[in-house]
Amino acid sequence: MLIKGEGGIVVQGMVVRWVLNAIALLITAALFQGIEIAGFLSAFVAAIVWGIVNAVIRPIVLLLTLPLNLLTLGLFTLVINGFMLKIVDAVVVGVTIQGFWSLIFGALVLSIISGILSSLVRDI
Repeated sequence: MLIKGEGGIVVQGMVVRWVLNAIALLITAALFQGIEIAGFLSAFVAAIVWGIVNAVIRPIVLLLTLPLNLLTLGLFTLVINGFMLKIVDAVVVGVTIQGFWSLIFGALVLSIISGILSSLVRDI
């Protein structure tokens, strides 16, 4: 069902992205032992929080750590992404991430899977 009106199409596009990110989270959890997600509802809520964290907190952290990011030729971004995933872990009930490397590689794989799934769906 296509919602028409002010911002309706935008809302539908956001919901599609959230569902795709929830699927990406579930796939990532299946690939790593240190990442556990209780179910699709937890993954969906985590996808919403992941989107908010990446839209609000991540740009500020990237700006503050710009010198370190330049020194590491951008590799510190992986640590920042892992930190963003840790925020999601702390906020969402049903999402558990254990260990530093699970955070780093989980965030990397989550970004890759989410990008692939998003590229398969045309923008609404």
